[in-house]
Amino acid sequence: MVRAERVCKSFGRRAVLRGVDLEVARGEVVCLLGPSGSGKSTFLRCINHLEKIDSGRLWVDGELVGYRRKGDRLHELREREAARKRCEIGMVFQQFNLFPHMTVLENVAFAPVLVRKEPRAQSRDRGRGLLERVGLGDRADAYPSELSGGQQQRVAIARALAMSPSLMLFDEPTSALDPELVGEVLEVMRDLARSGMTMVVVTHEIGFAREVANTLAFMDGGVVVESGSPAQLLLNPRSERTRAFISKVL
Repeated sequence: MVRAERVCKSFGRRAVLRGVDLEVARGEVVCLLGPSGSGKSTFLRCINHLEKIDSGRLWVDGELVGYRRKGDRLHELREREAARKRCEIGMVFQQFNLFPHMTVLENVAFAPVLVRKEPRAQSRDRGRGLLERVGLGDRADAYPSELSGGQQQRVAIARALAMSPSLMLFDEPTSALDPELVGEVLEVMRDLARSGMTMVVVTHEIGFAREVANTLAFMDGGVVVESGSPAQLLLNPRSERTRAFISKVL
């Protein structure tokens, strides 16, 4: 579903990604671990073309991200084309970014109507089903300000699912939550994993990563230092840098 080859990205003189290589199979859950500043969030944003890579290649579901091949040359997609491709990838951020003037249901149903011209009644019906799925069926008419942080993040997940993505990206989705609210968001993510959704998750929740991930990838200095099964990477890491990190977070 995702294949990255030597992906590089700089902001000015600061190189954030220095040649990321990674593969994510369809239906797989990959958790990205690593210290702050290692490039995890930037790499996630490159996958859905919120950031343009400087070099390397990145494919999602067999298609180049941000480019179209014509003969032997690559042509950058226009913003409208890139946005259309981006709709096939759901992303959940640290902050919930809900529209405060819309109800929970309106937040979930808005994008399919605006972007895909889905009939409003159909979008609202599906939105109610998604709210039920994340345990918020009874809060459809509430406003974001009336919800806890955990509830708002679950609405954000439902909103991302409303576009029927083939891939879900999570950028530290519990980092802005009070500790007692983390579990309810992780449970929704566990349910998604059990359903076969392909997921790439940046997280510091090691217990969740150990339980749910098929593969863990440890990033540092803008590269994937090593990757492997949770048991291998957490219990018997090959790299000294990985061992030092794991010893501090377990």
